[in-house]
Amino acid sequence: MAEGLLVEYPDNFLVEIKIKPTNNIKLFLDGDKGVPVATLVTFNRQLYALLETANIFPDNDFSLEVSSPGLDEPLKLHRQYLKNIGRKVEVTLLDGAVKEGILQAVTEDSITIEETVGKKKEKKSTDLKLNEIKHTKVCIVF
Repeated sequence: MAEGLLVEYPDNFLVEIKIKPTNNIKLFLDGDKGVPVATLVTFNRQLYALLETANIFPDNDFSLEVSSPGLDEPLKLHRQYLKNIGRKVEVTLLDGAVKEGILQAVTEDSITIEETVGKKKEKKSTDLKLNEIKHTKVCIVF
């Protein structure tokens, strides 16, 4: 249902849906250029109406929250990596190692970050395979 509505919003994409046993539905949308609050509100209203009409939940006993993933949420989709090229990221690998740098490039199976290393603060490009990454978070820089 949600993906059908997204046809109207080609710059936006579904990141995740969480449904709690209490019929609380949380839907997370992201966008290639961010997601305006107005888009989230409109999408929420449209999806809510569809869910009511479909009568999926007995007596329409459900709640719906539509938001964008917070900055503290890890990147989950390839498209999120693409949208964050040029931003500083922290990458935690499956072996526990942590790498930090500017996201330079994204391919189907890897990312490249530019790390600053050593006392002389030299720049070094590092390729990381996506299947070796536990999670990647965008760093908030002030």
